[in-house]
Amino acid sequence: MSVDAKELDDFRAEVRAWFKENAPADPGFLLPQSFMEVGTDEQFYFLRDWQNKVYEAGYLGMAWPKEYGGGGKEQALQDVVTREMVQQKVPFMTNTIGLNWAGPLILQMGTDEQKAKYIKGILSAEDIWCQGFSEPDHGSDLGNAQLKAEQRGNGYVLNGSKIWTSLGTYAKYMILLARTDPTTERKYDGLSFFLSPMKIEGIDPVPIKKLTGEYGFTQTYFDNAEISGECLMGNEGDGWKVAMATLMFERGAAGGQAGGHSMMTAEVSEVVDLARRSSRDGKPAIEDPFVRDELVKFLMNERTLGLNSKRANIPALVQERPMSLPMAGKYIATEHIRALNQFAIGLEGQNAGYYVGDEAAVDGGLWHRSYFNAFSATIGGGTSQVQQNIIGERVLGLPKS
Repeated sequence: MSVDAKELDDFRAEVRAWFKENAPADPGFLLPQSFMEVGTDEQFYFLRDWQNKVYEAGYLGMAWPKEYGGGGKEQALQDVVTREMVQQKVPFMTNTIGLNWAGPLILQMGTDEQKAKYIKGILSAEDIWCQGFSEPDHGSDLGNAQLKAEQRGNGYVLNGSKIWTSLGTYAKYMILLARTDPTTERKYDGLSFFLSPMKIEGIDPVPIKKLTGEYGFTQTYFDNAEISGECLMGNEGDGWKVAMATLMFERGAAGGQAGGHSMMTAEVSEVVDLARRSSRDGKPAIEDPFVRDELVKFLMNERTLGLNSKRANIPALVQERPMSLPMAGKYIATEHIRALNQFAIGLEGQNAGYYVGDEAAVDGGLWHRSYFNAFSATIGGGTSQVQQNIIGERVLGLPKS
């Protein structure tokens, strides 16, 4: 049953009022800008409690099946909520991997038992999820994953390590790609996909300190960690297929996510304000023709991203290459945010040498921190270079060579 325009307007007013009334106050400590920077207990519990409050109010997982803890309502309603969260800049939903990757994957490919076991905990933030794809020695070569999952009895024994595990120290479960058969001719055929517990003997997530001084990532070590055979997603050897489905969710090329935003990103209007407050040759930077020209380009990019998300859902407008916009969206959006933050730092002049904690830092060092953190998004889910290859091969039909 579709929702008419008046219902959407009424619902938008309801949601707007709820978030204005319930948005949490400044906690008195530095909040992370995305789930990839959650590195302290006070940050984590603050964000977990906030997600649970949004879920209990009925504003998260609205389009997920009711029998598993969702709202069973129209996706259009969840879209209204998500847009309102972004516009009001309320804190992000910390269980991003569960809400946007693991949850949709389980709903699409999991058994009824797996859906009943995992979905509600994802929405309520009771069960935090992390991702075990990247490995220290293999970079973006996901198909060459070497963490071993050796079948033993009714379960598997895990040995190896994964890296860049966001929320690794807080996660209860991991979506894990592991090698169950090292003898296959094609490396992709020997991989399997698991919904692995994290709080068991033999799994040790070790925090990694980033250039920003923040934590959030870990390297996760597996030393004879034993998991049940029920953790297997699909059949043994289906790991590559399941991982590719997961990446479609991660890159936003496939729908079905629970809703809510996953990071705090700058808008061009905020950089325009910074240009008004900054100085160039003794005048406000906003008066400089070059600055104005660059800001207009950023505004055009920002507007294009918004329109493309709508255009992608209108078949008549994308009939020549239906997947072109979903495939390109992640690459364009993350590079736009990185470049915007870099430009903002350039507006600061000599003050660009100050960082978070320095009294002279512009906006408390926000723009430097945002710039450094923006690289995580250009790497996760496939680097920008990998995304360019995907667009060339799968959208434009170019040869791999």
